[in-house]
Amino acid sequence: MRNIVDSAKRFMACAALCTAWGMALAQTTAPLPQNSIENLQVTQQGGNTIVKLTMRQALTTAPASFSIANPARVAFDFPATVNGLGRSTQQVNEGDLRSLNIVEVSDRTRVVMNLSRSIPFETRIDGRDFFITLQAPVGSQAQAGPPAATHFAEAKPQGAVQSIRDINFRRGKNGEGLIVVDLSDPNVGIDIHQQGANLVVDFTKTALPENLRRRMDVTDFATPVTNVSTQLQGDNVRIVISPRGLWEHNAYQSDNQFVIEVKPLVEDPNKLVQGERGGYQGEKLSLNFQNVEVRAVLQVISDFTNLNVVVSDSVTGALTLRLKDVPWDQALDIILKTRGLDMRKNGNVIWIAPRDELAAKEKLSLEAKQQIADLEPVRTETFQLNYHKAKTVFEFLKGKDAKDNTTLSKRGVVVMDERSNKLFVTDTPSRLEDVRRLLAEIDIPSRQVLIEARIVEASDTFSKNLGVRLGYHDMSSVAASGNNRLQSRLGGGLADTGAHTGQIAATPDFFANATSVNLPAASSGAQNGQLSLILFNQQATRFLNLELSALESDGNGKTITSPRILTADKVEALIEQGVQVPYLQASSSGATSVSFQKAVMSLKVTPNITPDGRVMMTLDINKDEPDYSHAVGGAVPINTKHIKTDVLVDNGGTVVIGGIFERIETKQINKVPLLGDVPYVGFLFRNKSDSDQRRELLVFITPKVVANSLSLR
Repeated sequence: MRNIVDSAKRFMACAALCTAWGMALAQTTAPLPQNSIENLQVTQQGGNTIVKLTMRQALTTAPASFSIANPARVAFDFPATVNGLGRSTQQVNEGDLRSLNIVEVSDRTRVVMNLSRSIPFETRIDGRDFFITLQAPVGSQAQAGPPAATHFAEAKPQGAVQSIRDINFRRGKNGEGLIVVDLSDPNVGIDIHQQGANLVVDFTKTALPENLRRRMDVTDFATPVTNVSTQLQGDNVRIVISPRGLWEHNAYQSDNQFVIEVKPLVEDPNKLVQGERGGYQGEKLSLNFQNVEVRAVLQVISDFTNLNVVVSDSVTGALTLRLKDVPWDQALDIILKTRGLDMRKNGNVIWIAPRDELAAKEKLSLEAKQQIADLEPVRTETFQLNYHKAKTVFEFLKGKDAKDNTTLSKRGVVVMDERSNKLFVTDTPSRLEDVRRLLAEIDIPSRQVLIEARIVEASDTFSKNLGVRLGYHDMSSVAASGNNRLQSRLGGGLADTGAHTGQIAATPDFFANATSVNLPAASSGAQNGQLSLILFNQQATRFLNLELSALESDGNGKTITSPRILTADKVEALIEQGVQVPYLQASSSGATSVSFQKAVMSLKVTPNITPDGRVMMTLDINKDEPDYSHAVGGAVPINTKHIKTDVLVDNGGTVVIGGIFERIETKQINKVPLLGDVPYVGFLFRNKSDSDQRRELLVFITPKVVANSLSLR
């Protein structure tokens, strides 16, 4: 057995281990890949090495890229692209290009070019072909010295000044710590590595201003990061990040901004490797065994991972396997499934046994706990409710029957006192702890919402009237003796001719009573503009009267009603203001009684605060007005405006939930038949009236989640 283990250890020491290319990218939800790398060709031309990638669809922009100095590599990220080559590696050995790795990760494909030394490159797009040209360097650049740091980008030529402009810290929306570094040049060399419990970031050949050489205590931000220390180390700048607890980091760069993201991790006891990324995440290994015992393979994995593995005596048998570049947690999962085994993880210890054996032991453990619970002594505890009604909680805990009572045990008893709003629960200590935790979740003050409704009624009126009065009066034919034979006048009225008295008027109103055309502009309560013209002869016995009248009015008005109401979350509230209009109501016996009908402005609302801080509201808004001008037989009609809807609004935001636009446009012409249609002079025999009325109703709603100390005042 010892020989087998030693052989396995020696094999593991010589096995080729493969690490993930580049830095892990933060997972994001992306659409399914639409593009694909169909072909790969490498040629040399004039000392330059040209890599040609043929895509299924033409690229619109060049993919993002970064380079690493040691080992010399250049990586390109093709988003929404899959690897259609059917292979993940390609040996080249052309010029400075040794090989290529094509790795498909999540929603993108990364092409990594392994170089013998760092050299510049250029890219271009020609249809579906993407060309990468590795330029031949002038002279030899190989120099003896220590290995360079791993860079996000190539370092700038010697002599150029690179510096850090600013370092900020902020908290992400999911509780992660974000260290944001503003660089003077996006090509600053960056090396990230873990040193003990700290995360160290080195910026090579970079200056640091005096005011940024500091240590920031960021414990109050409630992230995994407690301290961020920045200092100079020779020609480099070092940032030391001190996290706590379980965490993982991610780094990315956009132009001159470099961001290190430290995320908190919640330990999952069922996962071998902690982390938020899906799938297998363990370090990769290669295994090649022929008819080796299962226990020996498990020992090899234990030595590789430094985990404590306890193997049951019932685990026996041998297996043959060949695994290359497989994460160790996936390899362990394959071995367990092959032999019908399962595992249970507790901290840093893994217990491996047959599935049936694990299930049987877990069943015995649960049965023992149940028996202990049945024999455990009970005790009574008093719970004071502050915001919830004791009766509601009592009905929930008691349940209709034994099946509904899931919070208390079979021996549990609950009693309530409505006067003091207390609950008295008798049960085992573990169930009492469950009740305490339940009440802590539900016995909390209700959040309150201030709802403000703004009902705006705007009106705009315009009217234009044009009219004329025309008359002829002749007094020469009236006999001085009082003869009434010639009392008829063109346009003359009765008062002018004296027909109603049998005598000629002594002082006739020759203008008012001698209008053959009487179509003045409608005044509607306003004073008309008038232009009068009178023509008469030398003896003042014949008169021609002409009066032009015109009226143009323009008006606008606005009525704003703004009810406000404060209510608790999920509680209906109502506010109304107005009058009650009386009306007569007849009964079946014929008697009448006075009843009242409401004509009010009312706001009825039920708010619901969503978990993301917005407000869902059920609204019922009514605005009634009595119309006394159109009352019929003592019955007063009521003009109604009513809106009922459900709406989701941001906290403090305003939304228009309804609107009515009404426009009344009228044109009216009054004229003397035939004469009013005569061209040019027809306007002397007609009256014209134009009217344009516009009314608009808008309803605005603004909800605000308020603190307990805020009031309507």
